[in-house]
Amino acid sequence: MLVELRVKNLGIIEDMNWRLDDGLNIITGETGAGKSLVIDAVELLLAGKADEEVIRHGADQAQIEGVFSLPPKENLSSLRELLAEKELVADEDTLVIDCQLRRKSPDIIRVNGHAVPKAFLRQIGSLLVDIHGQSDHLSLFDSKSHLDFLDAYAHTMELRQDFNAKAKELHKVEQELKALEKDEQERARREEFLRFQLEEISRAQLKEGEEQELERERDILASAEKLKTISYEAYRALYEEDASGQAAPALDKLNEAAQAIKKLVEIDPSLKPQMDFLEETIDGLTETARSVRAYSDGLEYDPNRLEEIESRLELIRGLKRKYGQTVSEVLAYLTKAQKELDEVSNSAERSARLKETSASLKQAMGQMAARLSAERAKAAEKLMTEVKKELNDLNMTQVEFQVSLSREKDEDGIPLPDGQSYAFGNEGVDTVEFMASTNPGEPLKPLAKIASTGELSRFTLALKGALSEADHIPVLIFDEIDIGIGGRSGEIIGKKLSSLARNHQVVCVTHLPQIAAFADAHFSVHKELAGARTLSMLESLEDEARLKELAIMLAGDHYTETALNNARELMHKAESWKKPRPD
Repeated sequence: MLVELRVKNLGIIEDMNWRLDDGLNIITGETGAGKSLVIDAVELLLAGKADEEVIRHGADQAQIEGVFSLPPKENLSSLRELLAEKELVADEDTLVIDCQLRRKSPDIIRVNGHAVPKAFLRQIGSLLVDIHGQSDHLSLFDSKSHLDFLDAYAHTMELRQDFNAKAKELHKVEQELKALEKDEQERARREEFLRFQLEEISRAQLKEGEEQELERERDILASAEKLKTISYEAYRALYEEDASGQAAPALDKLNEAAQAIKKLVEIDPSLKPQMDFLEETIDGLTETARSVRAYSDGLEYDPNRLEEIESRLELIRGLKRKYGQTVSEVLAYLTKAQKELDEVSNSAERSARLKETSASLKQAMGQMAARLSAERAKAAEKLMTEVKKELNDLNMTQVEFQVSLSREKDEDGIPLPDGQSYAFGNEGVDTVEFMASTNPGEPLKPLAKIASTGELSRFTLALKGALSEADHIPVLIFDEIDIGIGGRSGEIIGKKLSSLARNHQVVCVTHLPQIAAFADAHFSVHKELAGARTLSMLESLEDEARLKELAIMLAGDHYTETALNNARELMHKAESWKKPRPD
């Protein structure tokens, strides 16, 4: 529901803060006081745009802010999903829309504190509020919404969702089929190219880590003579005297030291750990000397092996230039190419399977669409009867209403049990449009073509009444609903609005006290002079103030005690009618 509407510098409204009730909110007041301007403010809030003329003279901008309390999740899931998609859910139960309409710079629109484009704001608005009057902000004007209303009324939403899931599955299958059949020659060329790549990589028999091992072996072979000389020098320093015999090898010196320490230990055993360590060191160095000698003996320059290594490394570098920065990436490409080749090679078989799947899905969808159509046709008949009854109550017996259900044959569509194939969408094969004729002899027309504002408002009131439980748009606004009607019809409209307010928040601008008497919350709009400026003021009316307003609506400013009594009687009758009645 719309909890609060704040308006600044809009027309003759300077600063208004309007807190609404969750039932039937009635706005009354003299002509030109700004009643419809309040409704215009809601419409501007949901459209996010306005002509500069509506900005109050002398102000650079107008500001409109609406605070909405969201209904239970199951009743407005589409709005919650839309907000969650844009990460705009600051508080799961409250929605704040703020529009700053500016003269010399772009308007600013925020939802829950985040700037949003106007198109997104209109999406939100279409799910929150229906305005019945001179506005185009009415879901019933949009024929796309008629199917939603009918399915909600027929309780076929679950079946429709099942059909929708099948339709999405079929779309996915047909997209894959289309891709497979796109170009047979191109696929053949691709298959030949993939086979060449696979052969080239597979023939190389690459191994992880191979490149690093080859580079190490190459470096050793290229430096074999130098390594041999250095390793022999290391061995000789450890184990053998050089040719001159001038220096004893390290092991000889260590053995001399070991013998000396052994003599010390014979006298002082506390030095035994040092002796043990030295002996272990001598053993380790002896083994090291032998290993270095073996390494030196094993080194041999092999130009043939070096050439083999260089050739292998060049092969690996060539593959890396084509398929990846590393051997790992080349091998990964091999796996990917093999998978693609399998898909390309098996495309004919895959295509046949997809065609079978497509045919099976279409068959199942045809059965589901037939059930949907039957339920919709049954619900359409019931809805037309209900609307006709509502219209009769509103003294609109001359108005005809029809739910138009149509479908279009299409060879590429889905087959129905009647043997024909029909075009389909995600909701089935039916196109639904609400049609009306407001004058005898006139052809049925789409609702948007009904010209009279008051007539359209009353007609949509009848339709909304029939659809009340199936219509999940929470806020309904009726402007000029009482044009051209008298008090008796006004009482009927008041009852209809009050009934509608049991499942929706309803706002109505009216001149008829018979309608105003049914208000759950009553507001008066009047003009005041502030210096040289005219201001539109909105006031909440209760008790005696409300009674006085109804009396003025009945008899004018110079009302009598009789008018007060009549107003009191209207309120009493309305309150009695609104009281819950036993089943």
